[in-house]
Amino acid sequence: QVQLVESGGGLVQSGGSLRLSCTASGNIFRISGMGWYRQAPGKQRELVASISDGGSTDYADAVKGRFTISRDNIKRTVYLQMNALKPEDTAVYYCNAGIRRYVTDHAMDYWGKGTLVTVSP
Repeated sequence: QVQLVESGGGLVQSGGSLRLSCTASGNIFRISGMGWYRQAPGKQRELVASISDGGSTDYADAVKGRFTISRDNIKRTVYLQMNALKPEDTAVYYCNAGIRRYVTDHAMDYWGKGTLVTVSP
């Protein structure tokens, strides 16, 4: 029983900012990598940003310099600060995490249900 719940999506004007949050709950022993993906209508889901348990980050070229991913291991939460938003950023944003439920488990991927971000021109 593991859940990832996203929040923070909404409608903003071009150039505005939003901060997405995703909190993991349930039977969790360890969380390894965490990340944000997005999917626009008619397009494949793509990686936006990821962060390892050691703090290493990776960003899609389209968001470098504008988005920042971070995590709070005590709160079991990953954040995505999105600045200088563009209409091209409009998509459903999904939280992803690699989670070990028990000490003997290997990490498995879990996904949130998504939060909609709409950026108007």
